[in-house]
Amino acid sequence: MRTIAFYSMKGGVGKTAAAVNIAYLASQAGYSTLLWDLDPQGASSWYLAGANRVKGHKLSDLLKGKTPIAEFIHESGYPNLDFIPSHTSFRNLDLKLDQDDSTNLIKEWLAPLSEETSLVVLDCPPSLSRLSEQVLKAADAVFVPVIPTWLSLNSWEQLQAFAKEKKLKPSRLHPFYSMADRRKNLHRDLIDGQDEYLPKGLKTIIPNASVVEKMGENGTPVELIAPASVAADAYRRLWREIQHLL
Repeated sequence: MRTIAFYSMKGGVGKTAAAVNIAYLASQAGYSTLLWDLDPQGASSWYLAGANRVKGHKLSDLLKGKTPIAEFIHESGYPNLDFIPSHTSFRNLDLKLDQDDSTNLIKEWLAPLSEETSLVVLDCPPSLSRLSEQVLKAADAVFVPVIPTWLSLNSWEQLQAFAKEKKLKPSRLHPFYSMADRRKNLHRDLIDGQDEYLPKGLKTIIPNASVVEKMGENGTPVELIAPASVAADAYRRLWREIQHLL
């Protein structure tokens, strides 16, 4: 079983859209995929379930061992793709992790799923916290969406510094440009200068496209909304890059 995460210190950078679309494409490629929505806002749960949202379990049920993680899992309606929906109690996860920093609970909780799951996708909340640290340690690769702006690039540099401070392997971090709009001079300049400004970045650029916003309206991945769109093609190319790293 391989575990990947989509993470950013900043909100509103296309993190959840990427997590959902990559999880869907992985499932269609034959991977038995589990998407875990760790963000208490529950955006990826909404994207997968839409109006038919399911109620997640309280975090305390998992922490106290009352409920095995397998019972947190729901079917998405797509072959090979299951998910663990968010719950508002996830907002307290950092406090719980601070109380027990002797083990990586994320990794420990996922371990029983290894026989039936080939890929776990973690959608993480935008914060720099104990949860962030555990995710960075538990994931085999972490994909970091970066908007082509100086502020977003600065947050990427802060993440690298955090990883270095915590002695986490920097090779696990893979940034990529997200929500890019070449009509904007700054976006265009930073994209054209990627070798200088984002030298470790993946080559795929996710555009700022209205079809991505429709995911919330339709509750489905972009591949099913507009498979011929530029955005759908970009997510397919991003998946191919990610697949080569698994």
